[in-house]
Order: sequence, then structure tokens, then C-alpha cells
Amino acid sequence: MLALATAGLIAAPPTSEVNTTGLAVTDTTVTVGQLHSATGTMAISETGSIQAEQLAIDQINEMGGVLGRKIEVIKEDGASDWPTFAEKAKKLLVSDKVGTVFGCWTSASRKAVLPIFEKENGMLYYPTFYEGLEQSKNVIYTGQEATQQILAGLDWIAKEKSAKTYYLIGSDYIWPRTSNKIARKHIENVLGGKVVGEEYYALGHTQFGSLINKIKLKKPDVIYAIVVGGSNVSFYKQLKAAGITSDKQTLLTISVTEDEVLGIGGENLVGFYSAMKYFQSLDNEANIAFVKAFKDKYGQDSVIGDVTQAAYLGPWLWKAAVEKAGSFDIDKIAAASPGIEMDNAPEGYVKIHENHHLWSKLRIGQWGSDGQAKVLYESDLIEPNPFPEGYQ
Repeated sequence: MLALATAGLIAAPPTSEVNTTGLAVTDTTVTVGQLHSATGTMAISETGSIQAEQLAIDQINEMGGVLGRKIEVIKEDGASDWPTFAEKAKKLLVSDKVGTVFGCWTSASRKAVLPIFEKENGMLYYPTFYEGLEQSKNVIYTGQEATQQILAGLDWIAKEKSAKTYYLIGSDYIWPRTSNKIARKHIENVLGGKVVGEEYYALGHTQFGSLINKIKLKKPDVIYAIVVGGSNVSFYKQLKAAGITSDKQTLLTISVTEDEVLGIGGENLVGFYSAMKYFQSLDNEANIAFVKAFKDKYGQDSVIGDVTQAAYLGPWLWKAAVEKAGSFDIDKIAAASPGIEMDNAPEGYVKIHENHHLWSKLRIGQWGSDGQAKVLYESDLIEPNPFPEGYQ
């Protein structure tokens, strides 16, 4: 993040000037929170976010910190349980008075904590691709919203595969259900296609035999999968065991990244597609450096998925906003955030929009047996639009 590195050389201004709202800021430190699922079914997805945020914080501290202050971290475990996320968010904001929070993965966890962030006027950097239909002064969304991922991905698969029929599958909570509602509208109203099946399963579900039989009966052109967390391991292994492989069936997912593939096994989804803004295999200088730093810290067998990379952006974007505002105060950070840009994020160029989402690209990756994706398609930069007309 060399484009932001020079900001680390700023002399530390007096605490009374940069902290007028009683946050956990001293003359030498600023305390932030991390709130992810380190345990439970979502740990397979969120562990990478925890690691990436810590890597960014360590790198920022090595450069001198933020406004001359080293970052200290309080880590809380949401434990894949939405009420726990709400409880921990309140602790971080009210008791610990953290300067910001990097956290959440599922939309259920984000929805659980959002009222607390707005009531207590905290700032959340949220890294996951999500359904959109939300905007808050108190959240910076570093993942993609629906127009950047769902609509762009469906446009690609419809064109490349001449797809007309789709079977929608999701985990049973707000993000998959809302995303599939948006997908259905796009398939039927824009692409002229047909949804031939739609199924939802509880988080942690492991028995997909009945679903697989329905898929075999319907023979859709595309399986559109939004299965989340540990359930992915069972789902893709059972698909392969039932003979549903890429030579016979097209599958597009918006919920499987390298983090999940590490658990699934690349051999169990060879040839299937993911629609994401980032893949570890991206060949640019910033990403090569990021991958090396991540593996040096967490082991050569570690992998980096879309949300992991988006989580890595959070501390850097917060640092830039604080130093642009000259303050840790939340209102000033919120006002300073639009327009902040990074030329050398691992994914490429990003910029914070007035709506607190990022401009970004959509990429289609095809999975190989080694658990890495070959990028087949890259869109132009897509302006974020969390409230697309006709998809409410």
C-alpha cells in the first residue's frame, strides 16, 4: 500500500485535537475492534478476514501507525451466532470505545450489529459481497453489492453459455434469499430465462441428496449456488459423488472463494465458476506482494479469497480516512471517506463512493484441481448502486 505509506510519517498531533468524542485513543495508541466468527460454521469463511485485517494492521504499525499512533486490537468472536455479534458489537463500542471495527461476514451478522453502530455512532468496515439494499453513514462496504456481482455474473453466464434455465440454491438467511430474489428478477425480466427450482437449507446443513435428485430431474442450464460456510464442503463433495461435474453441468456460485475451496478440495469443483471481484491468482505487482506477505505470515499453504482481500482493504481505507480528516472522530471519518482511492489494492484500483461502497470490477474465475481459479473474464470498473431500480 505504498500509495498510502507516506501518511504514516505524519507527526502525532495532540490527542485533544484528534479525539473529541472519548474514543480509545491515547498519545501513542489507538484501539480498534475485530468482530468475526473464529468458531462455528462460518469460521471456514471468516478466518481469512481475521488474518488479513491483522496483516494490514501490522504493516500500518510498521510504518508508524495512524496519526503517529500504533494500532492495538481487541478481538471478539461472533461465534457464527447473530445475537452474539450484537452483544460483542455493543461491548466494543460502549465499553471498549474502539476507534473503529473491522468485522462481520454474513448479512445476518451485519443486520444484527447495524442498529448498534448507528445508535452508538461507531464505524464498521464490512468486507463481504452482499445483497445491497442498504447504505449507512456508519458502514464502509469494501465488498461488492448486487449490481457488481449478481447482475454482472448472470449477464456473463447467460451470454457465454446461452443459458435459459436456472436452479437457485442458497443457505437459509437474508443474503442468499435476497440475492436469489434479485437474481430471479434479472433472469426473468432482463435475460428472458426461467427459474426451474429454488431451495434453501439451514447453515451447517450437510445432506444434499434430495436436492441433487431434483437437479438431475430438472436438468437446468445453470446451477446458481449461494451455499455458505461449512455446508459447501458437503454440497460440492456430494455433487461430484452423484456425477454432477463441470463436463455435464454448468455451475456459477457467488459464495465460494479460495477460503472455502481449501475445505472443499479443488478436485470437487473443477470447472465450476465463481463470480467475484478478486482471485488470488490475479497477476499484478500489488497482489503478488500481498500474497507473499500473507503466506509469509500465515504459512505457504494458506489461501486468499475475495472477502479476505476486501478485509485487508479495511484498515488501509480507515487509515486514509483518519489522516484525511485529521481526526479519529466518527463523523469526520464518515465525511472524509468518499473519494478516497487506492491505485494499488491487490484487486486493482478502488475508490470509495458517496454511498460508502467501492467502485470495483467483476471477474469470473474457473476452478482448477489445485484450488486456484483461472480468471476468464474481467469487467470494466462498475459504479456501486446498492438500490438498483426494479430490484427492490
